[in-house]
Amino acid sequence: MAEELEAIELMSFPMASPDELLSADDIRAYARTFPEGYFVAMVDGKPVGQGAGIYLDFDFDHPQHTITGITGEHQCGNHHQDGQWYYGTDISVHPDFRGRGIGSLLYEARKELVRRDGKRGIIAGGSIPGYYHHKGEMSAAEYVDRVVAGELTDPTLSFQLAHGFEVRGMLEGYLEDEADDGWATLIVWENGP
Repeated sequence: MAEELEAIELMSFPMASPDELLSADDIRAYARTFPEGYFVAMVDGKPVGQGAGIYLDFDFDHPQHTITGITGEHQCGNHHQDGQWYYGTDISVHPDFRGRGIGSLLYEARKELVRRDGKRGIIAGGSIPGYYHHKGEMSAAEYVDRVVAGELTDPTLSFQLAHGFEVRGMLEGYLEDEADDGWATLIVWENGP
């Protein structure tokens, strides 16, 4: 199944460097390191989506990071069970199964895990694939501001905002991706009282 999940990952981020996406080996490492933090959506016995993440502590005073720098080897090497935040490393849904609520279910599964384990919330570096169509007109930060204001729609960020995440900043050089020139949003969902 790890190979099938890797294929979904590659289809979901076609302009990103495959070296920085989850590979079958990375997925197997998650199964050993933190299987509770890795969710797989199945339809008729076949994987159609995945959500991955690890627990860690996060320094909001020094938020700049890259995906590989913060997550470590296999994007799960820096997992610490006593970490206060779930760091979402990946959510991807097979293109043929988008728009069916699978992404929402994966986000809810993450939130339930965070609630169950009493963590502070979820942090992630969010891709902004829609920026690709606006790169000549504005900076990535301007694009994000307009998406947050509701003036533009981004397939990923608008979805995250609708699920209770807020943008806390921009991450430069987060992941090598032609779609967003390496920019990502620092998004946060806080677990309620």
